[in-house]
Formats: sequence, structure tokens, C-alpha cells
Amino acid sequence: MKIKNSYKVLLFTLLTMGSVTGCKDFLEEENRQSLTDATMFNDPKAFDQLVANVYNRMRPATSFYELDQLGTDIYTRGEIINGINDLNDYVNLTSVNWALPVFWQNYYFVIGAANTTINRADAIAGLSAVDKARGLGEVKFMRAFSYFNLVEHFGPVPLVLNEIRTSQTDFARASEEAVYAQILTDLDEALATVDEQPAQFGRVSKDAVRHLKAKVLLTRGYKSFAASTDFADAAALAEIVIANHPLVADFASLFTIENQRNSEVIFSMLYGTNPVSRGVGNNRHLMFKFVYDVYPGMTRSTLYHRGMGPAPTPFFYENFEQGDKREAATIRRVLFAEVDSNDGRILKGDTAVYFPKVAWSAQKKASKKYAVINPGEYFTPNGVTIVQYPMFRKFDDPGVAYTNPGIDPEGKRDAYIFRSGETRLIAAEAYLKAGNATKAADHINALRARAGLTTMLTPEQVDIHAILNESARELAGEVSRWMSLKRTGTLQERVLAHNPHAALNKAIVAKHLFRPIPQSEVNVSGGSIAQNNGY
Repeated sequence: MKIKNSYKVLLFTLLTMGSVTGCKDFLEEENRQSLTDATMFNDPKAFDQLVANVYNRMRPATSFYELDQLGTDIYTRGEIINGINDLNDYVNLTSVNWALPVFWQNYYFVIGAANTTINRADAIAGLSAVDKARGLGEVKFMRAFSYFNLVEHFGPVPLVLNEIRTSQTDFARASEEAVYAQILTDLDEALATVDEQPAQFGRVSKDAVRHLKAKVLLTRGYKSFAASTDFADAAALAEIVIANHPLVADFASLFTIENQRNSEVIFSMLYGTNPVSRGVGNNRHLMFKFVYDVYPGMTRSTLYHRGMGPAPTPFFYENFEQGDKREAATIRRVLFAEVDSNDGRILKGDTAVYFPKVAWSAQKKASKKYAVINPGEYFTPNGVTIVQYPMFRKFDDPGVAYTNPGIDPEGKRDAYIFRSGETRLIAAEAYLKAGNATKAADHINALRARAGLTTMLTPEQVDIHAILNESARELAGEVSRWMSLKRTGTLQERVLAHNPHAALNKAIVAKHLFRPIPQSEVNVSGGSIAQNNGY
């Protein structure tokens, strides 16, 4: 594993990567050409740049979705139900899969940048003790976040806590227990030093630390090395966050572009309108969409953007109950024509494609001039497209130009990393595991009431599947579904029950609870990194 951060490489990164968000002073792009090898660490502002670089490294890590979404109960590959696929279907998944090193390196880049900041802070002249403690707490939070993702996907991983300024590659894997211990150490130190309410939106707050620690404790609670109080401690932390971050009244308003910074948001990746500071831009507005522009009246547009997988499974749509307002806020069942069709039958603004929630008869479908696609037809070629399904709308990014594949997405929307809708579900699961189904039901029902549902769950109805079903409705596309299923011990069961491609092949087995270590990392380690069992 290479996470070498030489002095000159670091300097180049700071001068070219820019800021993490565009917030004034700390995070806004500024000219740092005055920073040289000789003066860089004599300038207190260099510390802000070091911290900002860690935030920057978080962007690609939190916007790479293949390992977090594919091969789960609510996301699958956007192809007809035949053939095989390694990542989604768990068929012939090997250590040379392209996505593995991307995921691995993205998070180790965060860790490397965090380690550099931690190791060099003391050498920066003129840096106040308060500013240093706050910044170190923020980067330790991001290091903990990175190790949490790595250890859950890969199991034992190299635990690197110091800046690497050589070409060292012979790192050994630390046990899961040791990695979890370090994650919690980092989070405890972060909780002691970050601001309760940061002066700039987008910086790590105490509630962001509490939320992540609650999730880490909840996850550790299932493991053989769990502490007896993990579930209770997770619930207690979640309650503090929930009290500080009330749910917004209307679920749909969470995803309007004008309301990205609201009471429910705990931690976001910020992008904004500055083309320099936002980097390549957010890409969530491209997710969960099919190739729609071949239908009469449709063309590539700034509203629908380009089709980009993965695809929601049929179960994802079926899981929404009648009257759940989250459905209409999450997906669109109607595509309106962007242009007049060539034959003149469909005019701009007319319905071009419709996905009824309940299947229409063939006669009723034939009576319409627009395409009607029934629930059972999402993965069936229809002579126009191979797959077609209600597209996501919750991440729409109004005004962002259509971009072809291979071009930066340039999304401006904030990407929610933590919000209290998830904290409610963390609390519910922690209470359930701690034996308090009544409190678990209370937190689930708070979300159901906000969604406009009138049927509430009783404590007797709350089990892990009820929580996972609620999470699918509440947090679609926002959190790692794969990690949720793995944590709860339901990955194999729910994938085989609800993922049509994976169910066809029935290849998922116990070894798939860990990903294979990227072969490139095994090779470069010289034998110090052993491959996971079964790969």
C-alpha cells in the first residue's frame, strides 16, 4: 500500500486542489502561491490548508457508490435479468475487480492527508492552541470515518497513524478489534476538541462526531469483541443528536435546492457554485436513472441528465406504502416530453413515459399515446430500451448542465453524509438490540408520521427487517446500504430475496461479507498483506 505524502507532493496538492466548500476564510479558494517549501510551515494559514485538504479528499471517497449500493436488496445492475456480474451478483468476484482499489485508495488518501496534518501541526509557527485542537479533531473524525468504511468492507486493514514520507509498502493488517479501538479513540479525541456549533457550515461538529460514534458502537455491538454497553451507549449518543437536530416538517423540503442547510443536517459534503472550489462536482443527480432519451419526445436534458446506474430493484418500489410522501419526493413516475416527437403525436410538455404504481391492463396501455411501463416490466426489453424504471428525483440539481459520460458531473448540490433521519434509525436499531422495542418504535414512528403515514408500528412489529425497510424508504441513495445489511447479518438473506440478478445466480455466500483485498495492494506489499479467505 502506498500512502506516501512527500513534502513537495503535499505542497502541490494544497496549491492546486483548493478548498473544500467555498465558505469564506477557511474553505474558500484563495491564492496560496506564496507558500513555498521554505515558508509553508511558518505560516499559520498553512494549517487551515492542511485541514481543508482532508475535507477535499473526503469528496471522492463519499461519492463512489459501487461498493456501497450494488449487490444489495434495493439496488442492482441496470441490465436485463440474465448473465453474471461479479460485484452485484457475487459471481466470480475476485481481487482484480476495478472498483476495489478505487474504494481502498480513496479512503487511504483521506487517512494519509489526516496523518500529515496531525504530524505537522506542531511545526507550524503561530498556530493557536484552540485552532490546532479544533483542526486536529476534525481530521481525526475524518480518519475515523475512513477506517470505519475500510474495516467494514475489507475486515482487517493496515492501521497507519503516522505520515509516510518514504516508499514504505510493507504494511501489515491490523485486527478488526484494533481498528475499531483506534476509530473510537479518534472519535473521543475529536469530540473533546471540535466545536459544538462550528462558525462555518460544513465543518465537523460535536454532533457529527456523536452520530458517527453511535453508528460505530451500534456496528461493534454485533461483533464478537463488542462491549456489553455498545447498544445502550449508541442509543444515548443518538438521543443527544436527535434533540439538537429536529426533523424538518416536510420530507420533500429536505431535497429542495434552496433548503440544503436545515435543522436536520448534521454533516454534508459541500460543493457550491464556485467551479474552482467544488472540484469535479457532486454526482448524485446522475444516479439511479436509465437511458430515457430514446423515447419519443425525450432528449438529453438538464432535468433528467444522463442515465447512470445502479438501478433500484423492484422491491425498492414495492416497499413504499400507500400514502407515503417519501415516494413522490424520491422518485418520478412521469417523464414529460422535452421536445416535440418526430411524428408530432407527443408535444413538448406532454407525458412521454409513465410508470403506474399498479399495473395497467394491456388495453389501457394501448389507449395511450405515451409509453406506459408496468412494475413487472422494469427489466424487460420493450423495443425501445432494455431496462426502464421510475428515476430518482431527490438529488436533482437544477441548472446543472447535461454532461456526457467521462465529463465532470459539476453538481452543485450539497451531499448529505449524516442527517437526523438516519440518527433516528440508529437509535431505533440500538434500542431494539438493547431490548427496548417501545423506544425503537417511537423513533421509527417519528419518521412515518413525518412521511404522512397514519399506521404506526407497535413494539411487537419492530424487528430488524422493519428497521431496514424503513431505512430504505427514508435514506435511499444517502447511506451505504451494503454496510447496513452486513451489520445486521441480513446481507445474504435480503440480497437473495430482493435482488433479481443476484437471486438468479444464487452465488452470495459467507465469504462475501468481506471484499477481496485489491490485488494491487497485495502485490505491492511484498507479502505483508494477506488476501481475505476464499479469494
